[in-house]
Amino acid sequence: MISDPASQDDLRRKAVRRANAKLGFRTHLIAFMLVNLGLAVLNLVTSPGYLWFPWPLFGWGVGLLAHGLSVYGVSSSLREEMIARELERLREGSQRRR
Repeated sequence: MISDPASQDDLRRKAVRRANAKLGFRTHLIAFMLVNLGLAVLNLVTSPGYLWFPWPLFGWGVGLLAHGLSVYGVSSSLREEMIARELERLREGSQRRR
């Protein structure tokens, strides 16, 4: 267990930031589903001969996919890995100066 209060605060801030990112994605997903369901119903009721609702569904879906990957995907683990390497490099540099 980490006993340093500064480390505990850093971990808590990181946990809060990640939890907020996950909640933000879930909110985005729910809005995506509800709005696109409404658009599909509107399209099918007003002009069933021409299906236009897949276009906003696709466009917004690309953004939703990018959001999901930033929260859960490769980019977040790659970012964490890069941060860890930079921290290690900076620690080594500060120890050499002493």
